[in-house]
Amino acid sequence: MVQPLVKHNIVKKRKKKFIRHQSDQFMRIARSSWRRPKGIDSRVRRRFKGQIKLANIGYGTNKKYRHVLPCGFLKFRVSNVKELEVLLMHNRTYAAEIAHNISKQKRRDILLRAAQLNIKVINAKAKITTEENE
Repeated sequence: MVQPLVKHNIVKKRKKKFIRHQSDQFMRIARSSWRRPKGIDSRVRRRFKGQIKLANIGYGTNKKYRHVLPCGFLKFRVSNVKELEVLLMHNRTYAAEIAHNISKQKRRDILLRAAQLNIKVINAKAKITTEENE
């Protein structure tokens, strides 16, 4: 099995999601994503002690580790065998990910070619196995 060229220890500055201010009080915004508070008297915007944290650039991931998968590779989406050839020289940096709308037959062809080129396929088991006892 092909191993990544360099496997970094990925450091996350914050693992918890940033929640929207007062999202615990109102059901209509409970599941919504982060919005920056803009009120003139907002305690969160003014960064008072004990309030929820504001999302800012300081929480960003190091550029070297950004988009790196836990296995140490970067993703490269592939739709056919020809696109797989691009990874020939970069098989220790990038791993192929077969697009979701690819048929079983094409997937099999891509997997065979990837094995020849020594390219890691992230979702190799998807749509290949089927239930036989029906």
